[in-house]
Amino acid sequence: MRRAAFTLLELLFVIVIMGVLSKFGVEFLAQAYNNFISSNINNTLQAQSEAAVETIASRLQYRIKDSIIAKKANGDFKALASSDYDASATILEWVGSDIDGFRGNSLPLWSGVIDLNNSISSSTLLVSPKTNTTALNALINVLSNSGSDINDSAIYFVGSDTDIRSGYGWDGNLTVIDTQNGAMHPVKAGVNINEFVPIKGSDGSLNSFSGVDVYEYYQLAWSAYAVVHSADKKLTLYYDYQPWRGESYINGKHATLMENVDTFRFKAIGSIVKVQICVNSNVMEDYSLCKEKTIY
Repeated sequence: MRRAAFTLLELLFVIVIMGVLSKFGVEFLAQAYNNFISSNINNTLQAQSEAAVETIASRLQYRIKDSIIAKKANGDFKALASSDYDASATILEWVGSDIDGFRGNSLPLWSGVIDLNNSISSSTLLVSPKTNTTALNALINVLSNSGSDINDSAIYFVGSDTDIRSGYGWDGNLTVIDTQNGAMHPVKAGVNINEFVPIKGSDGSLNSFSGVDVYEYYQLAWSAYAVVHSADKKLTLYYDYQPWRGESYINGKHATLMENVDTFRFKAIGSIVKVQICVNSNVMEDYSLCKEKTIY
């Protein structure tokens, strides 16, 4: 009987082929794996950084433009438009206009107009036609998860002169905030749904618009916002706090926007704001990605 088997030459060919495959095949698989990891990290960082930038931009878009400041970790701050802090500023802070209430469900819940000719309007009461403070109170309560209501809000008169240091409450000094020269005027709902009554920011007692330059147009706000880049490389958004009541961003709610953030930069040219976020990966060394956005 004859038995089939590999010849020595055939075995040599098999050994050579296996050697070639083991050398180049493993390198090919390793390269393919590295490309997959790189692509996955790039896509993840792209998506996360895009989401973080868009989240910041969506809130900055409806800022009260005179209110935005650049702040250092030690509390020093300047108006963003005149700031020379550059990399030493790690906190971007501003007062946001209540865009959700202004849009309303079908109609604006606050009109943004004061009827200066209304006989009821006075130093202790302002009439805002087509405003519904009852519905507005309910909306703020929902958006803040019961953290704020209409009595925590303030109005900013469009066109008024503002002092960046004391006018918005960034100093945390209630004595200064409660003066007639403040930019933000704490209010509460009047007896009728279209009325605003001025209050002090500290205890809610009755104040007055006497001596205040009251303009026809206003913006309503119930929250300030802060984006903080901390030493642990986290980028955090703070909200639902009222500087005109002496509160700081640490008194508000917060949400982590992104981790492993190497750089958070921001600057203003006139009323235009530009933000940039650069992130790295803790999986791959020397790999970073930057996203930026311009907000008008």
